[in-house]
Formats: sequence, structure tokens, C-alpha cells
Amino acid sequence: MYRKDLASMAVIALKRATNPLTNRLDARQMMMNTLNDREGQAVPNVTFRTRDDVGWQDVTTQALFEGKTVVVFSLPGAFTPTCSATHLPRYEELAPVFAANGVDEILCVSVNDGFVMQAWQRDQGIEKVRVIPDGNGHFTAGMGMLVDKEDLGFGKRSWRYSMLVKNGVVDKMFIEPDLPGDPFTVSDADTMLAYINASAKAPEPVAVISRTGCPHCQRAKDLLTARQIRFNEIVVGRDIDQVAMRGLTGSMSVPQVFIGGQLIGGADQLTTYLMKAS
Repeated sequence: MYRKDLASMAVIALKRATNPLTNRLDARQMMMNTLNDREGQAVPNVTFRTRDDVGWQDVTTQALFEGKTVVVFSLPGAFTPTCSATHLPRYEELAPVFAANGVDEILCVSVNDGFVMQAWQRDQGIEKVRVIPDGNGHFTAGMGMLVDKEDLGFGKRSWRYSMLVKNGVVDKMFIEPDLPGDPFTVSDADTMLAYINASAKAPEPVAVISRTGCPHCQRAKDLLTARQIRFNEIVVGRDIDQVAMRGLTGSMSVPQVFIGGQLIGGADQLTTYLMKAS
């Protein structure tokens, strides 16, 4: 009887070991069990292999964090939908607000190589957030955030999270819940900003409809740039046609400036609006 039980157990174990679905579930459970909140602990001591216009640059965690207040957000991968459409762009948009509230630097960490992260930064037009490639996953593993995304063909990647680090010690972490897929509910820029300063005001989104060679369009853009107001430019004939512009603004003239969903008007109206707001 004892031998029969052992044989049955062996067969079950063999079936389980050779079942790809079971293996993936076991691997996911094992990786998810490593997720932990490291508030009050020092960040892992690693060296990142980064790339810039000159070439390879080794950057240590000491250089990134010592004597600084740093916001870190980590995500599954460069060029992936949520990361490219929302996570990274919003931190870039709010970077001046973070700086005004005592943050020295914002770091975006992903388990990707230096070439991929550099290409992603250029593709996204990122200037204020520093992208950090954790190619071997050493930092992410040290944070207890390395998970298996084999079901997507990604291999081991970072779980999505954000943290505030002061002088190399984790002050606060926002870890996405252990749910299927790619949850994105707490590691966003607005949640982090609200933690740092609940009364901090995020800037309104700004769009400028312009035409190539238009001097008044340039004046409007210069007004916004001088006040460090980030804007998206929509060029007539390239991004929008005349009919659509008239449908949106009720006018054929440019520029047409929108702030927070409100049509402000041309360069003169923008000047008046900014004077009243200051």
C-alpha cells in the first residue's frame, strides 16, 4: 500500500512538472511571493550599465541617490502600451512640479538593456526624467520586485511600482496590487505627487494648433515656453485639416490655444490669459 501511494504521488508530481501551465503558475506564485515593501531600507547597491550620446556609462546607486531626494518608478518594459502612453509621459509632464516640491531627480527603471532604454527615451521625447536600464535585473531583484512574465515572452521583468527615496533610503513605496495582467492604479505620477504634497497643483494640459511659418503661432509658443509651460503642438496640414480645426475652434485663424480643455484663442488672448493667471 505504501509503495502504491508513493507511485501515485510520483506520477502526479511528474505530470505537474511536465505541465507548462502549472510551471508558469508556480513560477508566477514564487515570484509574486518575493514582492515586499522596503520602506525604511536602503536601496540595493548596484552599478547600472547606461548609454548616452558618448557611449556606455557606468552609474552607481550611490551616485544616483546619495544626498538626494529621488522619485523612482519602475515598469515592465520600454515601448509597451501603458508605460509609453501614460506612466512615463505623466512623470515627464509633472517633473517641474516635483522639482518645485523638493525632488532632485526622477528615475524610470526597467529591466531592459541600455540601447532599448536610450531609444525609448528619444522616441518619447523625454528630457526631464532619467531612464535607467536594469539590464540584468540586479536592482529590481534587490528591491524584491523581479517577476516572471514568461506568459508574455518577456522573461523576468519588474513589477510596476514607484517609490520616494531620501539619501538612499526608501521613504515610501506604492506597489501595484497582485492582480492578473498589468495593474496600474497606485504607481502613477499623480499619486506620488499627492503623497509628497497633497496641495500641489498639477499643470493643465495645453495644446497649440499652429501652421508652419506662422509668426503669431511662434509668439504663442514663445509665451508658453518662457513660463515653462509644456504644450503639444498640432500643425494644420500635418496633424489636423482645416475642416477639423474649424469644427474644434469655430475659426480658420491660427494659433488656437487650448488650456485644460478650454479654448483660449490666439496669441493676444493667450497673453491676456497668462497675465491674469500670474
